[in-house]
Amino acid sequence: MIRRRLRDDRGQAFPIYAVAIVGLLFAALAFFVVGQAGVTRSNAQGAADAAALAAAGEARDNVFLGLDLLNLKPTDWAKLAEGDLLTGKGACGKADELAALNDATTAQCNAAIPVVTVRVRTNGTVGRSVVPGTENVHGEATAKARIKPRCSLRSAPVPTPPTQTADPTPAASPSPSPGAGGVTFVCDGKPLTLDPAKPGPLTKLARALFTVRLVD
Repeated sequence: MIRRRLRDDRGQAFPIYAVAIVGLLFAALAFFVVGQAGVTRSNAQGAADAAALAAAGEARDNVFLGLDLLNLKPTDWAKLAEGDLLTGKGACGKADELAALNDATTAQCNAAIPVVTVRVRTNGTVGRSVVPGTENVHGEATAKARIKPRCSLRSAPVPTPPTQTADPTPAASPSPSPGAGGVTFVCDGKPLTLDPAKPGPLTKLARALFTVRLVD
């Protein structure tokens, strides 16, 4: 009688153990899915950050495109230093390029200078799992990057008129040369002088005038 009862107890306990094991396995797989979703989301955010930075950087590097430096007026140079002449040229194209390099696709790009906003979607998904539909779930993320001026235009000193003499000797007045004396900016407290006739690499100059940072 006692042996029969023990066998009955064991028989009743087995289904409970089986259900518990199945539950634990399901929970483990569910945690794995959550982890995979987190990785996919992290990949999306990394791709979005890279795309936004690259897009803003491209817009910054192109600030001198179409500008005739020799004919810029002091007010134009001041606007340039303040970022008013920045455009979104090439920004979204660069965002597409960086998103693709990170196995993602640009879902939206808004180059509202000085801020560039990029939303990306990963090409990969969370993958098949115990949770239905995860094989169709892509990672999505948004990032913003701002172009920030580093410099200000140094105002040229007002020349002091020469003292008049009784019989001034007439002299030929030199014709003004565009950009004569150069244009001087103050960047983080340090002077930066540009010769409009020989500006050098414009991309290098643009990167000296502006920084690019991720923003919330």
